[in-house]
Amino acid sequence: MFGYGKKNEEKNTELLELGNIRLNCRSGEKDTVIREVGRMLWESGCVDESYIDAMLQRELTFPTNIGNGIALPHGVEEAKKNIRRSGIAVMVFPDGTDWGGEMVKLVIGIAGAGEEHLEILSVIAQCLADPDDVDRITRCSAKEIYTMFTGKGCS
Repeated sequence: MFGYGKKNEEKNTELLELGNIRLNCRSGEKDTVIREVGRMLWESGCVDESYIDAMLQRELTFPTNIGNGIALPHGVEEAKKNIRRSGIAVMVFPDGTDWGGEMVKLVIGIAGAGEEHLEILSVIAQCLADPDDVDRITRCSAKEIYTMFTGKGCS
């Protein structure tokens, strides 16, 4: 996925770091989950802390549940200035978590610098279009998810 190990050229870092994958998450309030996935992006240096509020604002104006058990929280357009580098953070909810009346099992927080934002959204949507992919991810280890998102697949 993501250009098979595509790295942020400026900082020579991958979009997904192993430390930005959380497994076996427990169901929680949508705002709490967004804050947590945003905090992961902040702590890994992808965004300024204020980007988390922009993610919450986006959710109020345009819900980020894309179906098939996936939510892709990300900031509003005006928050691009708060992105230091592109990155994603992954939270896996094997039993699901309520996302505006629908259950999601996979929450992927996104910070896309410049024009990379839409590219990241598009690739995720294409790669996880099959609901079986989401169910498979709920059974993967963090390392397997990491290799899947860097192009090596989850076995």
